[in-house]
Amino acid sequence: MNPPREVLDRYPALTRSAARFLGNRGGFSGALLWRVESAEGEVCLKAWPADGMAAARLTGIHHWLGVARQASIDFVPRVLPASGGSTVVVSDGRPWDCSMWLPGVADFHDHPSAARLRAAGAALARLHNAWQNQRPRTGPAPVIRRRLDNLRDWQALLAGGWKPIMTANDPVRPWAERAWRLLPQAARRAERALGDWRDVPLTLHPCWCDPWHDHVLFGGDRVSGLIDYGAAKEDHAAVDLSRMLGSLAGDDAAAWEIALAAYRALRPLSDREAALAMVLEHAGLVNALATWLRWLYHDGRVFEDSVAIAKRLELMVARLDNDLAAQRPFGVF
Repeated sequence: MNPPREVLDRYPALTRSAARFLGNRGGFSGALLWRVESAEGEVCLKAWPADGMAAARLTGIHHWLGVARQASIDFVPRVLPASGGSTVVVSDGRPWDCSMWLPGVADFHDHPSAARLRAAGAALARLHNAWQNQRPRTGPAPVIRRRLDNLRDWQALLAGGWKPIMTANDPVRPWAERAWRLLPQAARRAERALGDWRDVPLTLHPCWCDPWHDHVLFGGDRVSGLIDYGAAKEDHAAVDLSRMLGSLAGDDAAAWEIALAAYRALRPLSDREAALAMVLEHAGLVNALATWLRWLYHDGRVFEDSVAIAKRLELMVARLDNDLAAQRPFGVF
């Protein structure tokens, strides 16, 4: 599958060698990716979902990436301009962009180490430092409202009598059934914990909002790439800490402390803000499971790799099961 010629023609730096189609590269957003040669090296050409990304919003995200690059952060992708100066091309209803391919491999789970945790924490602090002056303001963290709204939508769905129907040959079924049994208690705990933060004023600035394991690239013990900023939006830094450390370290309290110490060495973070990150990590786990059940068994969304979804749910269900079995206070490891 090749990208449209009208898109390739808008990026003069691209060579006319064949583009290597990567599908969604293990993601679930509906984006399509190609690896293409350019006069400056390999680039990632990306078609964003037509219903999931507006061109104007993508242009704003590109501005934030440019700010990070100007701060000498080389592990953030450099976005290439199209002809005419814009960094976004719209074709067949989809916004497209093109950025330099970053080296490294998302292999933390295969090769975990304290050095890598420190590198991840420091890299995130550097990114937040670059973005903290982009029209900052004070207010309740939007992530709290998003989490609460999602939980209330879930409760409303259940109140209407909906239950997931799973087929015998569904590879996700074992983990979906366990999630279904665990979610009632977990959702109540998450809603109470998030409610305590609903009106707390915090410093807000652009945040990545999707720094999970597969978006953090390593070359040895060094972070070589932080990729995929489609979810970037204004929020509090705890949203990124929760997502990154929850994905890399799970509920390993010692691993969290290693990464948080590296973050704090470059950027202030109060104990209360660190506690919020832990609350958000637990609430995010509950929200993610509820969202996957709704997508798969209510909305009927289709994904190309159901085995990958099963593996992802298996990890989340195991963590939630452990938390509830241990009767740990919400947001505490």
